[in-house]
Amino acid sequence: MSHPVNQAKFISFEGTEGVGKTTAIDLLCQRLDKTGTDYVRTREPGGSDFAEKLRELLLDTATNIFDDTELLLMFAARSDHLAKVVLPALEAGKWVVCDRFIDSTVAYQGYGRGMGDPIMLSKIDSLIAHFVPRLPDITLWLDLPVQEGMRRAGKRSVADRFEQQKTAFFERVYQGFSEQYQAQPTRIHRVDAHGTAEEVAERIWVIVSQ
Repeated sequence: MSHPVNQAKFISFEGTEGVGKTTAIDLLCQRLDKTGTDYVRTREPGGSDFAEKLRELLLDTATNIFDDTELLLMFAARSDHLAKVVLPALEAGKWVVCDRFIDSTVAYQGYGRGMGDPIMLSKIDSLIAHFVPRLPDITLWLDLPVQEGMRRAGKRSVADRFEQQKTAFFERVYQGFSEQYQAQPTRIHRVDAHGTAEEVAERIWVIVSQ
C-alpha cells in the first residue's frame, strides 16, 4: 500500500472495555513505523507527567468522588496533555495516536455516570468548547458487544475503578459511543472488533491510509 499522506494526523481510539484497543494501537504503530511516519503514541487520562498522576487517582479503586469532580479531573488531565504533548507534536508535523479522548468522556461520564442526562452532556459540551482546541482527525470506534468485551477484559489483571462497574453502566457507555458515531460519521469511524487482531488491524489501516 502506498505511503500515507505526509501530514500530521490526530487519531484517537475508542471503545468499551475489552475491545482490543491496545493491540490495535500496537499494530497501527507498527504500520506507521514501516512507512517511516513520525508519530507520538499517548493515552487519556494521562499522557503528560501531571495527567498521569491524575490517571492514578481516577483509576484507583479507593478513590471516592462525585461525578462532577471526576469530570473536572478528566478535563484537567486533558488540558495538560493537550498543551504539553498533543498540540506540540502536531505542530511539529508528527502524527498523534491516542488511546481514548473526548468521546470516552462523553460515553463514560456523560452516559455511564450521567445516564445521558442533557444537563451532564451540556456540561461536557461546554468544557470541550472551552478547553479542547483540536479534535481528532480520525476517531476509530472499536465496536464489540458489551458482554463479549467484558469477558475479554475479565481475563486481564485486577479491574480498575472503571472496569469494576456493572454491565448496565457499560451498556450506557456503549450507547454513548453509538450515538456519537451516528452524530459525527465523518470523524468517527466504526470498526468491527470481531475477528483476529490482524483482521481488525487491516480494517483500521484501510481507514487511516485513506
